[in-house]
Amino acid sequence: MSSILTSLGRTVLAGFVLLVLIILALGANLSSIELPFLFRWIHVMVGIMWIGLLWYFNFVQIPSMPKIPDEQKPAIGKVIAPTALFWFRWAALFTVVSGLILSILNGYAHQAFTLQAPFRAIGLGMWIALVMAFNVWFIIWPNQKRALGIVAVEADVKAKSARTAMLTSRINTILSVPMLFLMSAQSHNTSWFVVVS
Repeated sequence: MSSILTSLGRTVLAGFVLLVLIILALGANLSSIELPFLFRWIHVMVGIMWIGLLWYFNFVQIPSMPKIPDEQKPAIGKVIAPTALFWFRWAALFTVVSGLILSILNGYAHQAFTLQAPFRAIGLGMWIALVMAFNVWFIIWPNQKRALGIVAVEADVKAKSARTAMLTSRINTILSVPMLFLMSAQSHNTSWFVVVS
């Protein structure tokens, strides 16, 4: 068991094997797997990774940095942050792509993006998620590359980039609250949005 748990790849693979065993044990018909459900599951999985890392940065890493002694900060800036940012930005992209595919497969992409009833809630959630993903790829990541020294810049540019990345990350944290609510409410509490339909 420790050989599985000491490798992230084997741990994730074990999770998928366990899932298949549970599905088989429950007597599921694997030949009838629905594509929309598969993409919803993928969307939720990568979405959890994206928002989980967003909240890790904002609830754990950013508040902890001033408490870390200067001689230990390179471990964060050179090892942990670049790895976390890799998963963060790709999870954002895969969340958006899988969500778009899901909305197309379920036939509500156009109505959602044009905020038509009864898809206004999820549509607004989708627009917020697109703004957040744009922020990740085109504001946070370029500024983090400068702040972490991945791209060489002057000290004042590095400091300004770190602040821009942090503030944009905080904006995404704000946006994540209504985005998650709207995504969930559309699927699980449609009566909230009957008035605006």
